[in-house]
Amino acid sequence: MHILILGAGGREHTFAYKIAQSPKCEKLFVAPGNAGTAGIATNVDISVTDFEAIKKLVLDENIDMVVVGPEDPLVHGVYDFFKNDKELAQVAVIGPSKRGALLEGSKERAKEFMALYNIPTAAYESFKAESLDAGKAFLEDLKPPYVLKADGLAAGKGVVILNDLEDAKAELTDMLTNKKFGAASETVVIEEFLDGIELSVFVLTDGKNYITLPTAKDYKRIGEGDKGLNTGGMGAVSPVPFADATFMEKIENRIVKPTIEGLKAEEIDYKGFIFIGLIKVGDDPKVIEYNVRMGDPETEVVLPRIKNDLVDVFEKVAAQKLDEVELDLDPRSAATVMLVSGGYPEAYEKGKVLTGSEAVESSLVFHAGTHLKDGEVVTSGGRVMAVTSLHEDFKEALKTSYKNIEKIKFDKMNYRKDIGFDL
Repeated sequence: MHILILGAGGREHTFAYKIAQSPKCEKLFVAPGNAGTAGIATNVDISVTDFEAIKKLVLDENIDMVVVGPEDPLVHGVYDFFKNDKELAQVAVIGPSKRGALLEGSKERAKEFMALYNIPTAAYESFKAESLDAGKAFLEDLKPPYVLKADGLAAGKGVVILNDLEDAKAELTDMLTNKKFGAASETVVIEEFLDGIELSVFVLTDGKNYITLPTAKDYKRIGEGDKGLNTGGMGAVSPVPFADATFMEKIENRIVKPTIEGLKAEEIDYKGFIFIGLIKVGDDPKVIEYNVRMGDPETEVVLPRIKNDLVDVFEKVAAQKLDEVELDLDPRSAATVMLVSGGYPEAYEKGKVLTGSEAVESSLVFHAGTHLKDGEVVTSGGRVMAVTSLHEDFKEALKTSYKNIEKIKFDKMNYRKDIGFDL
């Protein structure tokens, strides 16, 4: 098979790493890819939302399957683009339709979906610029901290949590009237704060059947002890130690099954991943958000634990035969640590030469924000590289990752030294 992965981050390098191992994969392309994918696939310099250029590549290279990494092309309807084009309709696309992608593309839609199918989540209301005063009044009725979410896609930065009421009102004004997050914050969802410990559950569905993938916990804040600004993710651990069989049964029955049944009831074409961001409040799971693709850096700890041939699994998704797949998991824990550019998630410099990754032993290295320039690996993003290790004990896995990180160098490199601290 000829396979194309859309995306350029650590998630896509991890997909490429797994797909390249399949005897079914004859040729692998990544668009646009990074310095890591360049070593195992052919990178093609195409934007993930340039559907016409993607079509040309698919036809020119006789591509049989497209695996969509990030949310942008899904929300913009890449699945529908393929299905509605006679020349592309036979190509398997791993990712939901535009209607399915609204679960991530609109926080308001996700909340309405959860309410409709009795899926436990925080109480909420949504507001637009013309209902700003009502939004401020709603904030006054809540207890701090206050949670404000831009309705649309804001590159993982559209959620703000504040302790002071006046700050929350000012933030709401900034989001709605000053368009802090552009079109993404034309609608803002305000919800009650849930106090607990977070985790992510990943589901792969063919629209009829589903399998639940390993759990993971990622660390979003830039600073140790979960302090500072939100990032795209500074590290992750899988499985989550506190997600025992009893807790997972609650997630399955109260959240996963109603989600799949809701998609079926609404006849939504959904062949791909559902990432369910959860919080454990007491002994009960509640949904914080849906994403319609794999998480990053969670992919870097979830996929290395899956022993199945990923291409075979994706073929079953495309054929709606996922019920024939039995997940074969590595029982060990996986832990990843993300190396980031100095200054990230605020202003940072690109183009820093990166060395030492080839000296890493007993860990997997997944490139995120890198590209090749004159034969050298240079930084090209805020999150640069993930170092993943496996061990019976996640703490030992982390020790291996940290030991290997000492070999990697680039100017102003930063990373969190306390991943897994709360487990």
